[in-house]
Amino acid sequence: MAERSPIARLTDIVDAIELIGREMAGVTLDAFEPDIRKRWIIERGIEIVSEASRHLPNDVKARYLDIPWRKVAGIGNVLRHNYEDVAAPIMWALVRDDLPPLQKVCREELSAERERNAALPAGPDSAEDYVRDQIRSAEGEAGGDAPSDG
Repeated sequence: MAERSPIARLTDIVDAIELIGREMAGVTLDAFEPDIRKRWIIERGIEIVSEASRHLPNDVKARYLDIPWRKVAGIGNVLRHNYEDVAAPIMWALVRDDLPPLQKVCREELSAERERNAALPAGPDSAEDYVRDQIRSAEGEAGGDAPSDG
């Protein structure tokens, strides 16, 4: 079976980081620390980034060795299982220092992946269309008429 394109996962990462960036624009650590709502939004965005990164193909990760992919994937586990130990200063620094390079890399890869996909011949619009086309093709080879029940 062919490997799925990483476009959806890269899009999830880029979109989550963009939302995090909008939420954190101009926010100081002193303002972030007591803001439970903002912390939840940021933590959820980082969980999405973490989970999506786990589904990126190894060849994508290999092109960007300066990204700590294991840590990107691992932060999701920390947020899910040790959420009470996550300090606001760590999250604030992660947003400020670690997400921008990850976003840049994912944007580059997303653009390259879209270019690669644009060069491919168009396929069926959906799995349902593909199955329907296969049935029609098989019926045509068998004489055109499907057996009737009656």
